[in-house]
Amino acid sequence: MINLGNIIRSLRTQRNWSQEDLARRVGVKKSSISAYENDIRLPSYDVLIELARVFDVSTDYLLEVENRHIIDVSGLSEPELEAIKHLIRVMKYKSFF
Repeated sequence: MINLGNIIRSLRTQRNWSQEDLARRVGVKKSSISAYENDIRLPSYDVLIELARVFDVSTDYLLEVENRHIIDVSGLSEPELEAIKHLIRVMKYKSFF
């Protein structure tokens, strides 16, 4: 599952940019940035490439295809799986949910 919306939001907020700031840099409307961040719409290939350029990351990073790791969680209960997912989110985005 792609977390593109969360990645875009995280990169944008790390730079203290508003959605409007990012939209201006990428050449789209603010409503498009909002739609991307809320996983309502995916950016076109051209916009994805521009997002990567603006954030100085690869498109692979945005799409989470680089540095992927697979963890075998077979045999874990649902509460244990939820605890693992929560821990990953906290570590990945450095915030508490």
